[in-house]
Amino acid sequence: MGLTSDKLLPEQQPLLPDVGVLALVPDTWSMVWQVRHQILTRLARYFHVVWADPALDWRARLNGIGRPYRPRVDSPPGFRIYAPEAWLPLFYRPSWLAGMTSRWRLERAKSLLARAGCEEILLSLWRPEFADAVRHLPSCRSSYHIDDEYSFSEVEVPLSRQECELIARVDQVFVSSPGLLLRKGDINRHTALVPNGVDYQAYATAHPEPSDLATIPRPRIGYSGVLKRHLDWGLLHRLTELRPSWAFVFVGPVTEDSETQTAVRSLARRRNVHFLGCKPTDQLPPYPQHFDACIMPYRTNDYTRYIYPLKLHEYLATGHPTIGTSIPSLERFADVLTLADDTDGWTAALDRALTAAENSAERRAARRAVAQTHDWDEIVRHVARLLAERVGPGYVRRLKAALELAHGRRLDEDSPGHRMAAE
Repeated sequence: MGLTSDKLLPEQQPLLPDVGVLALVPDTWSMVWQVRHQILTRLARYFHVVWADPALDWRARLNGIGRPYRPRVDSPPGFRIYAPEAWLPLFYRPSWLAGMTSRWRLERAKSLLARAGCEEILLSLWRPEFADAVRHLPSCRSSYHIDDEYSFSEVEVPLSRQECELIARVDQVFVSSPGLLLRKGDINRHTALVPNGVDYQAYATAHPEPSDLATIPRPRIGYSGVLKRHLDWGLLHRLTELRPSWAFVFVGPVTEDSETQTAVRSLARRRNVHFLGCKPTDQLPPYPQHFDACIMPYRTNDYTRYIYPLKLHEYLATGHPTIGTSIPSLERFADVLTLADDTDGWTAALDRALTAAENSAERRAARRAVAQTHDWDEIVRHVARLLAERVGPGYVRRLKAALELAHGRRLDEDSPGHRMAAE
């Protein structure tokens, strides 16, 4: 998809229709939703948003390789996708050609917002490799979202010069976990902790049991999310062997690294292990609802100490018992989930998760209450307010007035959702 000139009806316009967000993301639009999908689609309720697909390598273009585009039919009207034209592929050298085509792609994507009537444009950067965009578009305000440790190293490495300079240069920084805040939060004074959230209504509202899950016997120990090398596959092998009468269910795509592929093939041979594959985002909520226990079996290393699992509040919204590895982001929720560090700890935690005490109405309500304070709508409202502050005080006042009009009430800046996002 290239440029579009769709005109919106007045009632379809974002709350601040003269402000646009140009999001530079590391992946093309797809059915596997990450934090950026959750935030940017909701941000389109406040501002016009353009999701700029990364450019394809020139070699791939030359060989006729394309990328599938899967539109999200229920995205807000103010949300658009820019896919770079075939004549604007990614070049690495010579540097003048790489820089020129990069600027052209930015201008093409930016023109979508200009044609929508945006007078102020905010760059939304989701990886350090997009740092040059701040230099190419110096008149635009900018934000940098850190929802992962982008070195992806399991052994801590120093912050790159590129990322340090980017953090210092942008107008607003968002970090998703307390660990990332400690590591990178003192570089830019406009840094906010914005934890991952949940579409609470989708995960808390009862759904029918999916047909491919209904045939799997109980108890079901379930994982919903990307299957990757950061999971403790050795632990999972031991647990599935120690509890052969339990069904271990995995819902999600499998990454292509050899370690994960080998582990999945080995586990798939066991009768009590079930891989149900990748599901569209809107079809995911029923699965954890029909697990008996939800798991987050991460390895403990210098990568996972910084993550904030997207599935955490999705699990809690179902009310089901949840077990996870002792990593910093989960330790903060030890009152509503169980932490385990070794095979014995995990088997004991799972045994306890299947008891009546852990499935009482009180325990389920406590888990749901925590998830509800992390609803994506509340989190993104806070993000929108911070972005409006970076544009100027007048935009903050306009946004508040528009929200009050939309909600028919005066907004309380000390609401539970606002306090949670501002922690």
